[in-house]
Amino acid sequence: MAHIVILGAGIGGVSMAYDMRKHARREDRITVISNVDYFHFVPSNPWIAVNWRKRDDIAFPIAPYLQRKDVDFIPVGATRVQPGENRVELADGRSVAYDFLVVATGPKLAFEEIEGLGPQGHTQSICHVDHAVDAAQRWDSFVQDPGPIVVGAVQGASCFGPAYEFAMIMDTDLRRRKLRDRVPMTYVTSEPYIGHLGLGGVGDSKGLLESAMRERDIKWITNAKVTAVEAGKMHVTEFDEMGKEKRTHELPFKYSMMLPAFKGIDAVSGIEGLTNPRGFIVIDQHQRNPKFSNIYAVGVCVAIPPVEQTPVPTGAPKTGYMIESMVQATAENIRAVLDGGEPIAKASWNAICLADFGDSGVAFVALPQIPPRNVNWFAEGKWVHLAKIAFERYFIRKMKKGTTEPVYEKLVLHMLGIKKLKDIA
Repeated sequence: MAHIVILGAGIGGVSMAYDMRKHARREDRITVISNVDYFHFVPSNPWIAVNWRKRDDIAFPIAPYLQRKDVDFIPVGATRVQPGENRVELADGRSVAYDFLVVATGPKLAFEEIEGLGPQGHTQSICHVDHAVDAAQRWDSFVQDPGPIVVGAVQGASCFGPAYEFAMIMDTDLRRRKLRDRVPMTYVTSEPYIGHLGLGGVGDSKGLLESAMRERDIKWITNAKVTAVEAGKMHVTEFDEMGKEKRTHELPFKYSMMLPAFKGIDAVSGIEGLTNPRGFIVIDQHQRNPKFSNIYAVGVCVAIPPVEQTPVPTGAPKTGYMIESMVQATAENIRAVLDGGEPIAKASWNAICLADFGDSGVAFVALPQIPPRNVNWFAEGKWVHLAKIAFERYFIRKMKKGTTEPVYEKLVLHMLGIKKLKDIA
């Protein structure tokens, strides 16, 4: 019997538990460890933050659903991984031994890297459901006395889609309230241009997103570093394409949401051979750590280099489609090792995003994520808004049913009108 421990109970961690249960031997034990006792569907957080969803719509206790699949669950945070001893130390003093460890924790949100950033400072966040609930309360107050908005993503951020989404969703909500004319809005981003997305652009993402922002009268500042945030004021330095300082801005705001940079969680950071300097798990082409061969990683916690060098640092996103592929490959590879073989499965690092704009939206598919690509597809329309609503409901049902169905892949096939991904990728 082998004990397979999974750190994290988000999209990556819960999907990993289900796929691992499918691939593991009957006698193998699977345990999920998480610092919270619930699952929440992160892509819906922008809707939470303007009160279009409530917390209970997208978050639910995960233990009963894992137990139905014969997966143990420990709702206690990990304080340290001890790879040399094959165990995980927990916040309550316990220690959990493992034969295989899969790190699927997601990131640590690095608000502390910029003075005044984040929910403990002067800006809101949509990275976690609890942050989004707090942002919604602040939104209720804001619409009673509206003013300027600053929204975007700071230097080192690697997930830009939600920032665009939230800017457009706020715009839609304000128009419905007949308040948009009272709210100047500025989009601040470390991207070198609008629509870069940490991917070097996808199709005509630059033109389409610039057009969408002009249509909604959203100003923007690119190649931007946020140097500090005060109550009601953001300090931003803008750089040129050579990385030289171009100008500084002091942007007033009454409401601000800025995506932070990500780091690896404290439980793994600084472990030589396991993580890179930012605390992300180093993996080979089979999702396995090169030094500690019984440790694998999936999702946002994985170390991926930027797609290209940019004047202001930007990271590469890890979308749900990519996470789904990582999970499948990891489950297959652990089973191969259990059977006495070697890992052979590789994740297809492709990117897909449905970005809701409140009453329309944009969608992109990048196959593979790093250019040059076999598919470089970007589109917009009201259908994206409707598709994301349907996808939210479908994915939450998947988490409750415990299915291993590759829902992101099905979505891509449907959008591109093909039968098999291997036909093009």
